[in-house]
Amino acid sequence: MIHNQRMFAQMSGGEFVVFLIGARVNRWWKIHKWLPITQAMPKMLRELIANPELGLLGYEMFPGRTTLMIQYWRSMDHLIEYARARDSEHLPAWSDFNRRVGTNGDVGIWHETYVVKPGQYENIYTNMPPFGLGRVGELRPISERSGTARERIAHAA
Repeated sequence: MIHNQRMFAQMSGGEFVVFLIGARVNRWWKIHKWLPITQAMPKMLRELIANPELGLLGYEMFPGRTTLMIQYWRSMDHLIEYARARDSEHLPAWSDFNRRVGTNGDVGIWHETYVVKPGQYENIYTNMPPFGLGRVGELRPISERSGTARERIAHAA
């Protein structure tokens, strides 16, 4: 559903985590190296979606030679606990990557992690379906009372 108006999203519950993760196929002809990596992430996402107590709030994915996935997590503790859990889909995938690819250059992987505190983020969505924080937070219309970006940030603090 597209919201034909200006909207913004607010997150409840204090701080949250934005986790950017992706991969880059450096040697496309080595499909036996990068195909297992592309098959591992959907397994992790299914596990996380089926178990909301693990802390994933939602995600957006952008495929390509260099992939980008934006994930939103309830907390840094949730993200780290999932990454280290011996019974999760993550550790076998990580071990498989290190065994198949390691640092040989065939496939690159990357991530960036940001802990976001109340009053330290701002967003706006116009003529958009729920997207990003607008999918995981409370999506609200911007009105005259919503103020400027700076005022919305201050109000969220």
